[in-house]
Amino acid sequence: MLSISELKDKALEQLKGNWTEPVLATLVYFVIFGVLAGMQAVPGIGRLIYIAAAFLFLPVYGAGYGIAMLTFFRGDKNNLISKSFEPLKNDYGRYLGTMLLVMVYTFLWTLLLIIPGIIKQLSYSLTVYILKDNPEMKNNEAIELSMKMMDGYKWKLFVLQLSFLGWALLGILTLCIGYLWLVPYVQTTMAAFYEERKADFASNETEVE
Repeated sequence: MLSISELKDKALEQLKGNWTEPVLATLVYFVIFGVLAGMQAVPGIGRLIYIAAAFLFLPVYGAGYGIAMLTFFRGDKNNLISKSFEPLKNDYGRYLGTMLLVMVYTFLWTLLLIIPGIIKQLSYSLTVYILKDNPEMKNNEAIELSMKMMDGYKWKLFVLQLSFLGWALLGILTLCIGYLWLVPYVQTTMAAFYEERKADFASNETEVE
């Protein structure tokens, strides 16, 4: 598998000269999340709207954003905002059921200790991409495949995510405006990680057969 620096370089190759769509999709994501989060401050109906969105909308929309960045990495660089909403319009139940299971499993492991929760979150990190590439898969099947693909690679992904810490701190200094560029960078690098891991996993499966 490629090194962390090579994965990040591959992401930057795709982003070079093509930042507009990812930044706009990220801006829309931030605005939607901010508006819904702000609903918590509204007593009664506002909080109910936020709770409903947190369980019925945001998990699927978040998955859609990740999938949009995967298609961007693969070369389809247009209409990322629209692509972020596709799971909400197509296959909503499959995405919702799977993402809620991921949330529940991660929460239950976190109840034991923070570290097991982080480890499991890393194990489940490819689930969204697997759902995209395998329309017949759903729920535990996609989650279990993610766990298999991440076996032996959780530490690498953890270090990869930590490598963005410096940029994240700089983003705070820009009043978080820098996150409009940082988040697409992170998500595109995650797509590169998945593509590399998918290819390696498929190759190993073929060798076993």
